[in-house]
Amino acid sequence: MNRFALLAVPCLALACLSANAEPTSVLFVGNSYTFGRVDPVLSYNSANVRDLTAGFNATNPTGTNSYPTGTAGQGYFEPHPWGGVAGIFKKMTDEVGLNYDVAMSTRNAASLRGQFLNTANSDWKLRENVATQTWDKVVLQEQSDAALPPGMGKNANLATFNAYADKFERFIHNGAAQTYTETQLFGSESNCMATGLTKTSCNTSRVIAANPYASAKTQVYLEQSWARPDMVEAHKITTPDKTTANGAPIVDTSAAGGQATLYYNKLSGMTTDLHNSFYNKAASNSGFTGVVPVGDAFQRAVDQGLVLGSGFYDANGVYRAPPDGTIDLWWLDRTHASLFGSYLSALTLFGSLTGLNPMMLGANEQAARDLGITSSQALMLQRVAAETLPVSGTLPLVAGGALLAVALVRRRGMA
Repeated sequence: MNRFALLAVPCLALACLSANAEPTSVLFVGNSYTFGRVDPVLSYNSANVRDLTAGFNATNPTGTNSYPTGTAGQGYFEPHPWGGVAGIFKKMTDEVGLNYDVAMSTRNAASLRGQFLNTANSDWKLRENVATQTWDKVVLQEQSDAALPPGMGKNANLATFNAYADKFERFIHNGAAQTYTETQLFGSESNCMATGLTKTSCNTSRVIAANPYASAKTQVYLEQSWARPDMVEAHKITTPDKTTANGAPIVDTSAAGGQATLYYNKLSGMTTDLHNSFYNKAASNSGFTGVVPVGDAFQRAVDQGLVLGSGFYDANGVYRAPPDGTIDLWWLDRTHASLFGSYLSALTLFGSLTGLNPMMLGANEQAARDLGITSSQALMLQRVAAETLPVSGTLPLVAGGALLAVALVRRRGMA
């Protein structure tokens, strides 16, 4: 008998139970790092992911890049529905026989504070998305540089990240109605204003309705962001070209001085600060299940020389394509993930949320093929994710686990 068939024998009953069980519900709360920013990732597998902000956008696209195609003066390069990293993750869970119901509550440039207080516009009820049902797993992704120490990024606001990560954790697990001011939240008016808020904002009463679907059983994860080349290497200030289908960056000729502000001299320094912020937050609050170490996975790929780690801009300070055969984890704006970076993100999420080794997905993984990632590239990125997870405290199962055995059988057309 084939060795994979032998592995599967004791698991067939489990496979049957899994097929008939209620799906595991997963909600991704985040921003453009979550929904993928550009195709082919942006719309990937969108038919099988619930985009909870698509309806809000149809009603009121104010402040978004998702206006109807061709809208004068507005960005239309992030059209709904979105699949994104969540869509890649969903495809991976399907491939191994898991029954996952995946949804996203995301908005471009959204911070956790913005999500919790619905600061986008009057029609975007992002916090309410979290309270639409009881979730088995929730992933919280902060704005890209918001979790950095003070002064280390344009949006660096570690105190606010810590406060609103905790707010979301309690809203998901306890859900009691609450009324507070941010002066109370941060301990004093001066502490509140030190986060960049005005005196008026600090003393505004925040009225939060109860979450009727709160559950102490929900697993809540923090997703560690990745380092950004645009905060490390000298370059000209750019802005999205709103006249294009993907909002590719162009030099911002209106910017005074012309050169972007840099905060780090190497990617690893930014990765370390992000790692510490996310892991310290998780350690301080036992309500968090753990951290999804996406940023650490990016850094591991750089440190091993597997992907582009420097030389992101040419001598004129404009982005350039990587050398032939080199994988770039970052898109043209050097902040959002490329399709390779999004794939690595999804692999790290897959391992963290399922407890399964990403390497089980193998050379013929469907999402990689759909996205145009070669078998060798997929295997390399799977290995990076698998190596990152044990180091970061997440220990995926290895070959021989029940679900792995079932997946191997299914993928070989034997079950």
